Amino acid sequence: MSLKRIKTLDELHNYLHAAMQLEHATIPPYLTALYSIQPGTNSAAFHVLRVVVVEEMLHLTLAANILNAVGGTPDLAREGFVPLYPAYLPDGETDFEVGLQRFSREAVETFLRIERPARSPEESQGLVRRQKAGRGVLPAFRAEDDSELHFYSIGEFYQEIGRGLAYLQEEKTKSGETLFCGDPARQITPDYYYSGGGEIIPVTDLASALEAIRLISEQGEGFGKRIYDFEGELSHYYRFQQLVLGRYYRKGDAPDHPSGGPVAVDWDAVYPVKANARLADYPQPSELHAAAVEFNAQYQGFLGRLTQAFSGQPDLLLDAVGDMFRIRETASRLMRNPIPGTSGLNAAPTFEMTLEA
Repeated sequence: MSLKRIKTLDELHNYLHAAMQLEHATIPPYLTALYSIQPGTNSAAFHVLRVVVVEEMLHLTLAANILNAVGGTPDLAREGFVPLYPAYLPDGETDFEVGLQRFSREAVETFLRIERPARSPEESQGLVRRQKAGRGVLPAFRAEDDSELHFYSIGEFYQEIGRGLAYLQEEKTKSGETLFCGDPARQITPDYYYSGGGEIIPVTDLASALEAIRLISEQGEGFGKRIYDFEGELSHYYRFQQLVLGRYYRKGDAPDHPSGGPVAVDWDAVYPVKANARLADYPQPSELHAAAVEFNAQYQGFLGRLTQAFSGQPDLLLDAVGDMFRIRETASRLMRNPIPGTSGLNAAPTFEMTLEA
């Protein structure tokens, strides 16, 4: 998907579809790390990952609300919505891969890069760079000279969506129309979802759309130069950083300098799962192959229920969120078992939305 600076409704819809794809693209890596933690260990890491996954679901839902509000149609079941991992998230200077891997220092460092705070305004105009063909997840827009400008952070990507919303609403107002023409019945309201770290915001106008964008950005990166968002919750970046620095943040701490109690992390108490596993890695017929196919079918069903929830059946959202964690047992069946013919590597979910073989 090539994205330009937003000047038309179609371009806005493209951005919002990309926003939903981007929010979802973080969930399989976070779930893989979460599921790989051996039961009864790493309670701090387990809690951090679970909270972040639930809040990514909140961000995905907010992006769907914005898209519905401006007359778009969310579709998480369409071909290509789930990337083939490892996938690249261009950062403007060096492209880094986001893959499916066990909980580890390396995995958390990748998560920190995903959630990193935006740079200062004078630095955050994007850098000209060529994207790796067919592998991009974090979108780029195409400039006048046909070069690609990449956003340094997810927050900067949403800044462009906010600018586009304001621009298009102003243009609509000139002709006596409104940009926010979507069916209010397709909005997810707080009655249908609760994350503990911010409520669902029904989007009906520019103010509520910008409020939703603010919540998404601050929950991931933090509020300005602070480690807490506007609601007083620790942002994703700093939640993950606690695991690397080995200490909790307290109110009043400066970024990168937590002063709270120690965070106990056992980097070895994880299943040694194969990174970026594929269905082809599992012999067939075998229980491993059957479990991997079952997991993918369950996950595809989860995405289908989300699409229905975002299309006028909001009561399905609670079931879908529950599905995301109920499929853990299928994942555990994979992660507890070695892959035949490998040197100590266990199986893992593949998140391939192709159910053949």
